[in-house]
Amino acid sequence: MSEHVKLTAYNVKTKEKNVTMHDAVITKTAKGAYMAQGNDGKGNKLTTLLGEEKAMAAIKAGIAKQGW
Repeated sequence: MSEHVKLTAYNVKTKEKNVTMHDAVITKTAKGAYMAQGNDGKGNKLTTLLGEEKAMAAIKAGIAKQGW
């Protein structure tokens, strides 16, 4: 995994791809998957699913908070 971790998601409201996520909180779903929830800096909410490796890297890098 690269040292520069960046969380991006699809913005359903504006139909933009790869929007950078701010104030991300990573949680675990009931089935054990990782989900990041945050905003795009303009007030629109973003949600994306992540693999365990990327989720842990984002928490370790300090760009996301652990929500469990």
